[in-house]
Amino acid sequence: MTGRLAPQAWRRVAPALFAVAWGGNEFTPLLVLYKRTDGFGTATVDILLGAYVLGIVPALLLGGPLSDRYGRRPLLLPAPLLGILGSLTLAVGHGSLTLLLVGRLLSGVSLGLAMAVGTSWVQELSRTPFDPDADAGAGARRASTSLTLGFTLGAAVAAALAQWGPAPTVTPYVVHVLVSVVPAVVLWGAPESRPRAALPGSLRDDLRIPSAGSRRFWLLVFPMAPWVFGCAASAYAILPTVTTDLAASWDVAYAGLLCLVGLGCGTVVQLTSRRIVARSAVRAVVVGLGLVVVGMAVAACGVAWPSLWLTVPAAAVLGCAYGLLMVAGLTQVQRIAGPDDLAGLTAVYYGLCYLGFFAPAVLAGLSTQVPYVVLLGAGSVVAVACLAVVLAGERATGNR
Repeated sequence: MTGRLAPQAWRRVAPALFAVAWGGNEFTPLLVLYKRTDGFGTATVDILLGAYVLGIVPALLLGGPLSDRYGRRPLLLPAPLLGILGSLTLAVGHGSLTLLLVGRLLSGVSLGLAMAVGTSWVQELSRTPFDPDADAGAGARRASTSLTLGFTLGAAVAAALAQWGPAPTVTPYVVHVLVSVVPAVVLWGAPESRPRAALPGSLRDDLRIPSAGSRRFWLLVFPMAPWVFGCAASAYAILPTVTTDLAASWDVAYAGLLCLVGLGCGTVVQLTSRRIVARSAVRAVVVGLGLVVVGMAVAACGVAWPSLWLTVPAAAVLGCAYGLLMVAGLTQVQRIAGPDDLAGLTAVYYGLCYLGFFAPAVLAGLSTQVPYVVLLGAGSVVAVACLAVVLAGERATGNR
């Protein structure tokens, strides 16, 4: 299939990323609901939030390299179906910590496959021979924007339904099932961008990702990757639960508002970041980490002096940081990856990003000894250190 025949082939894959991301993040604004209705403590709901990372990481680290070996289609086609199964499990899991954990794990496996395999598939369908007119960063922007839109609308719609709709612990998940049907069907028509090798090497060799050991990756990507979802989780998981008294009668909607603001700003940044990333992906990382420093500082102030005038701007700044770091990191990965390990290195990148999703659970544990305001302020200091490492890495590698 040539670019003339399928210049928009990536549009068959992007909706699946959107739908799976919707299912991955619909749970986030419901944390305060489960605290109120099921009596779960802050630590428990934070564990539920991060539990799907236990499904994401194996799916990332295995799905990416396996799709480099067997092709993108066999690995991604099941992802929307697993997302649907995860939502159905969550819909019947009200009151059962076990079922909620299982549902989150299924959602995690679905999202891990979408992020590693789907992102690589969109990137490959956004260049010659499928889309020769696309610029070099189009694939990264298209994939990251599809995911972020799914994260954003999934959280916003779930929050609105849980706050004002019927059956608040069921309806959000049913809506996701309905949203996923069309993308799951459309995905079957997407052309394979990486045909299965006629004489593949050993599976053990395929699971190796040589480019993950490159100096550029460890100096320029590793220091920033955990902040991608670390700052996002701070915006829409930590802030709503710590400052929930600001919206006692509309707590779920408040959590959804911070999700919408944070991820909405991230979406806008991804859609408008073409020039800054094209000019210098490393400098885009520097700007993103600078936004993290500011956002964590404002978040600390919002906890010290609870006010919507502080928490909403904090979510906005952290969301902008998330959006810029996500697309800049993917662009760096695309440049660093070898010809046979794009999906593998993408998987490693996303795996590092999702380390940041454990931030709410870690901070919840530490908060018994250290106030949240101090912990968030310390996060700003750590971001400064990461920024220094990236700047040093830029000089050491001569990479822009």
